Amino acid sequence: MRDEIKVFTGNGNAGLAREICDHLGIPLGRAEVQRFANENIFVQIEENVRERDVFVVQPLSSPVSENLVELLIMMDALKSASARRITAVVPYYSYARSDKKDKPRISIAGRLIADLMVTAGANRILTMTLHSEQVQGFFRCQADHLSATPILCEHFRSLNLENCVALATDAGSARRAGSYATRLNIPLAFIDKRRVSDSKVEVRAVVGDVTGKTILLFDDEIATGGSLLEAVASLEKLGVGFKDIYVGATHGVLTKDAVPRIADSRIAQVVVTNTIPLPAEKCCPKIVQLSVAPLFGEAIRRIHTGESVSEIFE
Repeated sequence: MRDEIKVFTGNGNAGLAREICDHLGIPLGRAEVQRFANENIFVQIEENVRERDVFVVQPLSSPVSENLVELLIMMDALKSASARRITAVVPYYSYARSDKKDKPRISIAGRLIADLMVTAGANRILTMTLHSEQVQGFFRCQADHLSATPILCEHFRSLNLENCVALATDAGSARRAGSYATRLNIPLAFIDKRRVSDSKVEVRAVVGDVTGKTILLFDDEIATGGSLLEAVASLEKLGVGFKDIYVGATHGVLTKDAVPRIADSRIAQVVVTNTIPLPAEKCCPKIVQLSVAPLFGEAIRRIHTGESVSEIFE
């Protein structure tokens, strides 16, 4: 049945798409993606996909708008070419941050982008570590939500770190950090922060014992690194005598001066996955990238054969 699977990719993360195909033992689908002089995007599928089970790998990472339009046009081209089923494999769904109307006269863009994907031809969505899990309910088609928790935890186990504690940057993120603490069988702590005004947040205390311990700090993504370094500064301000800090995050967005700030910080290591490409200018000795290709490859295989995707994590 594998000869019926076709995996295509735009320019967003061709490296991850090739790794997924290697895991599945199939070649990457042939497609031409180019830009005309007027910046319009042109896509042509260069092989037969009629009645095939097709997967398009494309994260909504920088340049976000270009990668989104590439994905939409590619799915529309596949739909026109009579693909039997089209699954949008979106390792990083950046618009998951826009999940509610928390200001007047704004768009809930997370829902809008989900609607655009379905309109373009997506019969199913496969994504990973949504910033807001409720965004999964925005899709008007079947959606599978993968987690990088097993991969990140396996890496930290391999480091043979001792006397560890999982730390949530605030009470709201304690649930996410708790899943890591449970899998690693370590205690959980969180930073007690209170908003005292619209522009000021006050750090009150660290709830849980972190003194003299190796702190494992987890988040869904690292963009500017501001929240990360703020947490480190809060611990130092409170006089907490921790040993080392290691950070795990699914998506390494790493915008602006995040990399030099991490390099100059007290953080021992930052671990991210390859849901987003990590170019040379975003690399430093403290940043480690793990591959999620086997996880996506297995999920794609199970979707194709009709097996349970959730069983991957059991």
